[in-house]
Amino acid sequence: MNIVLTGSVAFDYLMTFPGYFRDHILPDKIETISLSFLVDNMVKLRGGIAPNIAYTLALLGERPRLLAAVGEDFEEYRAWLESKGVDTSGARLIPGVFTASCFTSTDRANAQITSFFPGAMAYAAQLSLRDLRCDDSVLVVISPNDPQAMQKYIRECHEMNLSFIYDPSQQIVRMTPEELKAGINGALALFVNDYEFGLIQKMTGMSQQDILQQVQFMVVTCGERGATIYADEQEFNIPVVPPQQIVDPTGVGDAFRGGFLVAFSHQLDWETCGRVGALAATYCLENAGPQGHSYTPSQFVQRFRGFFDDQGKLDVFMK
Repeated sequence: MNIVLTGSVAFDYLMTFPGYFRDHILPDKIETISLSFLVDNMVKLRGGIAPNIAYTLALLGERPRLLAAVGEDFEEYRAWLESKGVDTSGARLIPGVFTASCFTSTDRANAQITSFFPGAMAYAAQLSLRDLRCDDSVLVVISPNDPQAMQKYIRECHEMNLSFIYDPSQQIVRMTPEELKAGINGALALFVNDYEFGLIQKMTGMSQQDILQQVQFMVVTCGERGATIYADEQEFNIPVVPPQQIVDPTGVGDAFRGGFLVAFSHQLDWETCGRVGALAATYCLENAGPQGHSYTPSQFVQRFRGFFDDQGKLDVFMK
């Protein structure tokens, strides 16, 4: 399957707070909240939702394409992605601008507080899916990006008859109810976490059933409670794969999406798609940063079979 990933490309500045954010939040003063957290350490890592998803896709043998706006500091990142099997020819460099930056603090409960500077991402609406000469065999993933760019890609998918997965996540709060509905209506699928799912329902007034009438399937991730896939008028509950260690939750949802999409591209059943996503997420959780994990397809399949019986279906990963 020819998968095109649109969304943010960013450098992640990851920090660790040795306490719990919840201990410092005063509910009766939430309207005047003023907090500063002294963190223990900081690392700079490659990130951004589009390349994070692409990275897992590439690990499992796919050759995904990026469509994204990047800054002058991207060339080393480009070389890294290309070396892993990601096609970055659709990553357009914006002169005089830095690549987007994400600043995330994680506490002892793995709760996170994030600030995001868009940088080159603010120019993403200048890019077009038409630049990639996409045909109707392409699957487009519309993930968090400049809001105007996200709306543009939705329109282009409809105009070009391209299937797309709608993954608004962090940008939900920047969108109007009408914009969210435009992304859901006619999408192949909606990908969200459980909090985002509730927020979308509140903002749009759409019920779960309303949403399922507009998409072919929906995936809701629920952290340590796994994920639920809604498809074919059924619910498939996907368990987590127990991690050997918990290092960093950043990018876990992106890894899940990457794993799911690889299995989906091979037309595997819903439970297998979800379980592949779950293991990909666990690999990410066990390492620092959203692209700190690494494995071969055969290593992935061997570990998968330690938890699930795929009846040989994942042999397609090793061809």
